[in-house]
Amino acid sequence: MPKIVVVDCDFENNDFERAMAREAGVDIACFQSRDADEIIKNAHDADGVITSYGNFPARVFEALPRLRVVSRTGVGYDAIDLPAATAHGVAVCTAPGYGTEVVSDHAITLALCVLRRINEIDADMRRGVWDYGRTRPLGQVRGRTFGVVGMGEIGRATARKAHGLGFQVVCSSRSLVPGRRTPEGYDVLAYEELLQRADVVSFHTALTPETRHLLDERAIGLMKPGAVVVNTARGAVIDTLALAQALEEGRLWGAGLDVFENEPVDFAHPICRAPHTVLTSHAAYWSEESGRELRQRTMQSALDVVLGRRPADCLNPEVLG
Repeated sequence: MPKIVVVDCDFENNDFERAMAREAGVDIACFQSRDADEIIKNAHDADGVITSYGNFPARVFEALPRLRVVSRTGVGYDAIDLPAATAHGVAVCTAPGYGTEVVSDHAITLALCVLRRINEIDADMRRGVWDYGRTRPLGQVRGRTFGVVGMGEIGRATARKAHGLGFQVVCSSRSLVPGRRTPEGYDVLAYEELLQRADVVSFHTALTPETRHLLDERAIGLMKPGAVVVNTARGAVIDTLALAQALEEGRLWGAGLDVFENEPVDFAHPICRAPHTVLTSHAAYWSEESGRELRQRTMQSALDVVLGRRPADCLNPEVLG
């Protein structure tokens, strides 16, 4: 009987995955460890693996000759050595598009909360303080430019929602040519020009060696003093120490962050003390609806491979034959 091992997950239990495996006639075991050595130990007899945040360097694939698929509960795969997986004939599957609407919802929410100082006014109210003037300045949508960095599905959804609210939208993407317009009518800018023009800069790019610390001290220096930074992509896209320092020094309006360079975040990190920030615990991807879709698609991809079928979303389909 084929076997799938959940090596780690971001859910309260694995009842959903167990039910799907039982219905498909596949054995399943569940663990909770992101460490490569623990993954090797726990998945030694696995045909397929489900992971949320597990670390999969080349040595994992070398140590698991039976493994045929790694299916991740998400879109990014920076913790998985894709070339090594391919070299060992292991399919790597993700769930693109599952969180498009909820992540873009979250990005817009962060931007508005920072502009309107919602969390700061709420904190005052809970302390018995009725005085919005303490949190000024307060901002509005009209007259502001919303910059989207990365125009994949989530970036485009965020741009659509920002435009619908009344922002002027501009964008920057490696797949688009500066000086042109998108089919939706948004101006495409070079990244540096976007930083200079936008009042809100929202990041929706994958984490690669080229995008690591894409927003660093130099890039922050190009931004308007009244700009807002939003990140629902990957924490390391931003140099968080540089961002915290800019916020402390009043060189930015504020920031809304859902992702961090190390997670869970170190609560002693300066970003947790920086003023005018809204911080959430990597929650952007989750709604009850998107969570069900994510778990179903991730498990189905693993089942498809171990049962000899082609999965819907595979990063290296050449290994499937």
